Parts: sequence; C-alpha cells; structure tokens
Amino acid sequence: MCLYTIIDVTDQSVKDKLVYSCDNQPFIAKAPLVLVFCADYYRWHKVFCEYVDEVRNVEEGDLLLANQDALIAAQNAVVAAESFGIGSCYIGDIIERFEVHQQMFNLPPHVVPCCMVCFGYPTESQVTRPKPPRFEISEVVYENSYNKEQADRMGEMLAKRQGIEDKEYFADWMRKFCARKWNSDFSIEMSRSARELIKGFCKK
Repeated sequence: MCLYTIIDVTDQSVKDKLVYSCDNQPFIAKAPLVLVFCADYYRWHKVFCEYVDEVRNVEEGDLLLANQDALIAAQNAVVAAESFGIGSCYIGDIIERFEVHQQMFNLPPHVVPCCMVCFGYPTESQVTRPKPPRFEISEVVYENSYNKEQADRMGEMLAKRQGIEDKEYFADWMRKFCARKWNSDFSIEMSRSARELIKGFCKK
C-alpha cells in the first residue's frame, strides 16, 4: 500500500529552521539532501471514505504499520546512497516538537514524520575515523525466544565495550550516560511529542 510519503526539503530557510527544531544540529542546514520520511494513511483513508459506506477510524495499529513502511523506505535510501559513496545521518529528533513540524510541512491528519535523513559526501576523516564498537551478534540475536539471561548482563556487556573494569567508575559512567540520553530534556520532549504525534495520526 506504500503507507509513506517523502518530503524533499529543498528550501534553505526550512533547513535552517530544522537545525533548531531538531536539537541544534548545524550540519542539517549544510546537507545537500534532506529527506523527511512520513507515515501516511491520509491518502488511503480519504479514498476509502469516498468509495466505502462504513470505514473505521485510523488507529494506533495503522501508525505502527505505516511507520514500518516509512523506515524501510528510509533504510533503502541510505543503502542506495552508500552504494554511490554518499554518507547519511538519521535524525530521530524530527519526531520531537510535533506541532512545529506538522505546521512546517503542512501535514494533514494521518500523516506524521517518522525520521529524517541528511545525505552528503563524507570527509576523509569521517571515512577513516574509528567507528564505535557495535553490539556482538549474540547480544542482539536470540534463537527462538527472548534471552532474558543474556539481556540481564547488559551492564557487564557495556563495561566490557567501554573497557571499564572499575565498578565505581562504571557506575559514574552509567549515571552520566543516563542523564545525557534517558533523563535528558530531549528525551522527555520526544515522549511528549510522541503522544501528540499519535493523536495527530489518529485524529478523526
């Protein structure tokens, strides 16, 4: 059903605004290509209502399905770009400040931004710099059922990845990481905005 639409942001003034609405990330304004991937049930729901007598309301399950479509499209764009030597950066902050972005892109009911991707050619240092270590396969792939025992060793795994042996030092690292990522203002705003985003998508 292609439950997504893509907004190609070509207006420099809009890119400039996105810098601030997406947590002050200046590189957004400089990106040669900025795409906003939206979950979109507006078109389908409208055409259903035109031809069908009884049509149910758009609901949360529809958002989850359309969100999957949009994110698959985004990942395909990222992989295609990489094959041409073009770098990319996902901007999850596009789901913050939903009301601002809804107005900025003139989004009707049942259309919400899922992610934004900035594309451009990476510098030599960006290509050659060491990348952060990824989780091991065994830490993210479980066979046949969820491996709670493995998941419960998250702290041990993180300490090993960070090369931290001292327990007090790791506890301090974890407190700082939690403050920066989980208890941060942007995380709180994202949850608030997500509630409004869901309302906007499901609006009658």
